[in-house]
Amino acid sequence: MNFTAIDFETATWERYSACAVGIITVEDDKIIDEYDSLIQPPDNEYSYYNTNVHGITENDTFNALFFPDIYPEIKKRLQGKTIVAHNESFDRSVLQKTMEYYDLDYSELNILNPWKCTLKIYRAKGYKPATLDICCKRQGIKLNHHEALSDARGCAMLYLKSDV
Repeated sequence: MNFTAIDFETATWERYSACAVGIITVEDDKIIDEYDSLIQPPDNEYSYYNTNVHGITENDTFNALFFPDIYPEIKKRLQGKTIVAHNESFDRSVLQKTMEYYDLDYSELNILNPWKCTLKIYRAKGYKPATLDICCKRQGIKLNHHEALSDARGCAMLYLKSDV
């Protein structure tokens, strides 16, 4: 199985406010690459709610790179790949809206298939709730929830165990 799992954290309710990304590359059922980065969101602005969820603050991203600066690293890991995310509609929209905000062309990623969603896969298996932390716990996958790289790794492991 070959795919790339991705997870974003956002600074505010705006989908273009990515403040962290984690990416896991899987080839032949094995993790071969891990990438993560903090991202300085527009105006380095955070909402209390989002910070309360993931713990990232404006102090953490004060010297972080902006999305266009890390985009080459993201692009080389996503271009032409099958992409997996837990609640893929959120992560897909964060990527699309952030790229749009910075005038980057989403279509150049040439993502091969529709994104795969471990949330939908595990809901279909009867998991209630099917949140990432609960699914990982039930599958014996170690997770530091709402840390982008850990969430991406957890998602990758869930997808590998899903028998899809």
